[in-house]
Amino acid sequence: MSVDYHIRDIGMAPSGRRKIDWAKRHMPLLNGLEAQYSEEKPFKNVKISLSVHLEAKTAYLCEVLAAAGAEMSVTGSNVLSTQDDVAAALAAAGMKVFAVHGVGQEDYGRHLEMALEHKANIIIDDGGDLAGLLHGKRRDLASEVWGGCEETTTGVMRLKAMEREGVLAFPMVAVNDAKCKHLFDNRYGTGQSVWDSIMHNTNLIIASKTVVVAGYGWCSRGIAMRAAALGASVIVTEIDPVKAIEARMDGFAVAPMDEAAPLGDFFVTATGCKDTITASHALAMKDGAVLANAGHFNVEIDMAGVEALAEEKWEARDNIVAYRLPGGRLIYILAEGRLVNIAASNGHPAEIMDMSFAAQFLSALHVLENRGSLENKVIDVSAAIDGLIARRRLAAWGLRIDRLTEEQERYLGSWEM
Repeated sequence: MSVDYHIRDIGMAPSGRRKIDWAKRHMPLLNGLEAQYSEEKPFKNVKISLSVHLEAKTAYLCEVLAAAGAEMSVTGSNVLSTQDDVAAALAAAGMKVFAVHGVGQEDYGRHLEMALEHKANIIIDDGGDLAGLLHGKRRDLASEVWGGCEETTTGVMRLKAMEREGVLAFPMVAVNDAKCKHLFDNRYGTGQSVWDSIMHNTNLIIASKTVVVAGYGWCSRGIAMRAAALGASVIVTEIDPVKAIEARMDGFAVAPMDEAAPLGDFFVTATGCKDTITASHALAMKDGAVLANAGHFNVEIDMAGVEALAEEKWEARDNIVAYRLPGGRLIYILAEGRLVNIAASNGHPAEIMDMSFAAQFLSALHVLENRGSLENKVIDVSAAIDGLIARRRLAAWGLRIDRLTEEQERYLGSWEM
């Protein structure tokens, strides 16, 4: 066993192993990559530091990278999303693990640093925490990094800010922006997993309720779509007029949060921005309103403002805190305002993460194969990688599609009628 931070109970490892094996059973793309690269071992002697929500699907990605030769150092990307039994299973298998569920922010930051201290050549990030450290407190380790991959919208936003300021120290692949990631993971994965978490934790009916969805990016599209499918009336709040038009044409009401706040039974944020729901919005909400965040960081709901406003708070159910506001009304906030689908549940379905993590693996391979020739910029996932993932996903379903004839290709490539 190789473990450099206390795993609460290494006896949990068999439980974690079963979870990983279940995920593996439903991840044919990663299975194929493991079979393809386990003998060739392209990542031999390559050190990879990974910070992604540490649960079963992520653990299997780590194992596939290790099977391809990588020396893995693993941590989580949220203080509540690590599953201790999964972390224990990876540690018991000999992997470097720095993650414990429910630690404070100080220990969480320390785990991130510990995961970097084996002098990573490639980083796989979720939310930009590793990249942030390498450009700040642990700049001393940045010279070892050839490049990396970013999993989520929030992280890509942070990386693009670094690029605009001219401080990005190594190339980063925007895995989140791959078609085979955001069109499916962000929309279908988030749509299903958010409502799975909310319904499991609240045990309340969604049909007949009014759901307020903050934002109308790809994640919010999935959340709104699934809420409507469950029988809810949906109101979308937006700052982008084009996205607001999309929401309206998709059949949803559109309003500012000030107007939506008194109407909602459930509120779900997925904007990537802070203070999407403020204390003043909370004051306007009806008695019993349920609030959840589906954005990466716990800043979308103004938790400090709600805490300061509340006259009383208590744990109403596992993962749900009740706040009594002035005037006696209650609101309920799930998972401390953190990423509800992973901090209070199991995250996206395995089949969805199979596509996203195939993109991570192939993008890390792209960084390795192009070491030294990539600019210190945020790089798009290539059309070739997207196409490969899509074809393998279709093949796993046993589906075939048409191909262009040579004549059709010439026609599409010509300006002549």
